[in-house]
Amino acid sequence: MTISKRKVVDAIIRSMICLSAAFSVLLLAGIVIYVFSKGLKSVNWSFLTSVTSVLNGTVGIAGNIVNTLFIIVITMIIATPIGVGSAIYLNEYAKPGRLVTLIEYATETLSGIPSIIFGLFGMMFFGEKLGLGYSLLTGSLTLIMMVLPLMTRNTQEALKTVPDAYRNGAIGLGSGKWHMIRTILLPSAMPGIITGTIFAIGRIVGESAALLFTAGSAKLLPKGFAGLLDKPFQSGGTLTIQMYLSATSEGDFDTAFGIAVVLIVIVLGINLGTKALTKRFDMTRKE
Repeated sequence: MTISKRKVVDAIIRSMICLSAAFSVLLLAGIVIYVFSKGLKSVNWSFLTSVTSVLNGTVGIAGNIVNTLFIIVITMIIATPIGVGSAIYLNEYAKPGRLVTLIEYATETLSGIPSIIFGLFGMMFFGEKLGLGYSLLTGSLTLIMMVLPLMTRNTQEALKTVPDAYRNGAIGLGSGKWHMIRTILLPSAMPGIITGTIFAIGRIVGESAALLFTAGSAKLLPKGFAGLLDKPFQSGGTLTIQMYLSATSEGDFDTAFGIAVVLIVIVLGINLGTKALTKRFDMTRKE
């Protein structure tokens, strides 16, 4: 191939790459603009701080916001130590062999199972067998199975990026295995771990299929401190569940688009928070 032909091919490929990037940006911008144009008029202080009530004449998603926060907190409290611990075991303790291969294969398989199947399993096992019924706890336990593969693989990849010189240097200076992991390895891999954790939160926020079978759709606010303690054992619909019900069963597209605006803002906030935390840990590590 002559130099002139190579330049033409390079220019064509560069143009295709630029068009692909522009298409992605325009697609995102188009979705955001369309959703905001449809739903921004529904979002106000009353919409965010009240619950839907025919008697009071109010339309609000405060109960759904509380339910979403409960599911996020419960899921992450249980899933984070299990996911990070599994990644540490696979990367630092386990010897390459059939067991490690089996665990990694199971993790990859779990990440590819449709969420509706997780919902069906969660409803039958956690809801029926364990007697938890339709509750936020049932939904959280189901989501734990869904986000564990994501957290484990992200943490494992983050640990692999830490140079072996860090490990060998710490061991050579007399540090124990766990002390080296706790003081050297985890701080160095923290940006990747945080990224995986926040991506898991993003999946929890956007999940609906599994929660339809497990968490229910109640949207009442808890009453007092006792109500907060009992909330995990009660039915509760998240923002995505309420958006689905508003658009399908109730035919209230104004509310559905209003919830969509709130979800987009949450997702954008999660992404910005991920970049800020990652940048902060990178700066701290370099210092």
